[in-house]
Amino acid sequence: MFDAQCDLAALVYDADQDPDSILRDFAGDLNARGFRVVGLVQAGQCADSSLSAVLIHSGEKLSLAQDFNPAATGCKLDLDRLRNVGERVAEALAAGADLLIINRFGKREREGKGLGYLIERALDADIPVVIAVSSQRFADWIKFADGMCVKLGCEREALREWWHKIAIRYPAGPGRERDTVCELLK
Repeated sequence: MFDAQCDLAALVYDADQDPDSILRDFAGDLNARGFRVVGLVQAGQCADSSLSAVLIHSGEKLSLAQDFNPAATGCKLDLDRLRNVGERVAEALAAGADLLIINRFGKREREGKGLGYLIERALDADIPVVIAVSSQRFADWIKFADGMCVKLGCEREALREWWHKIAIRYPAGPGRERDTVCELLK
């Protein structure tokens, strides 16, 4: 699934950092410049009923939280809602994209579930991917990615610099063919 030249970046954040606003603003800037960014960023918190996601490509906000359940503990993520959001991102990805943003690498992705399949689809289509990864889960992420990713600090400038290197190979615009990473390295 991954190779040493794949365009996969982990925006690694600590508990006191907000990767969502960085990813959301970055996606907005790229879309305004003519790139097509698809994916989602998290809104709200996992531990309460405010957990939701914003689809980058449409601006739509969708709930990811379980309906109120007083007996529930821990993350109140509704897996059916997550699956539905994943399907919507997959449709947008199939329509073409310059970048895929995934809101989080979490327990579900670590277990081979969740939105991990979107990363594979994007990379198979030579679409770069950036995902927010908690510093506490970074070791799990490295296993998932077979160690083949770029580690970015949770800073807008780090993300911008990574994209600048990627964008040289990926000109925006409908109908433009892009060279794959392998073709560029020949």
